[in-house]
Amino acid sequence: MDVMKWIEDWFSENCDGNWEHSQGIKISTLDNPGWSVSINLEGTSLESETFTPVIIERSETDWVQCNIQEMTFKGYGGIHNLNELLIIFRQWTESLEIS
Repeated sequence: MDVMKWIEDWFSENCDGNWEHSQGIKISTLDNPGWSVSINLEGTSLESETFTPVIIERSETDWVQCNIQEMTFKGYGGIHNLNELLIIFRQWTESLEIS
């Protein structure tokens, strides 16, 4: 399944009438240029799970950094790394066998 379709499904599964209003998913651009992904895990089955930080530096424009801060998955990457950030989140989620 395409990662964008998967993230749509994950978002839908976690919408409970409350979570989506104050938590949810935010994707924005960085000025270096690049991407920022913020996925609030509070109120989901992932909120207390452990995540091993990911740091991949291939070049000045091809890089990703992911971690969890305050129950939020934070992913940052180069201009062509948005898909990779979402794949990292998906792989972590699927490795736990929960959504």
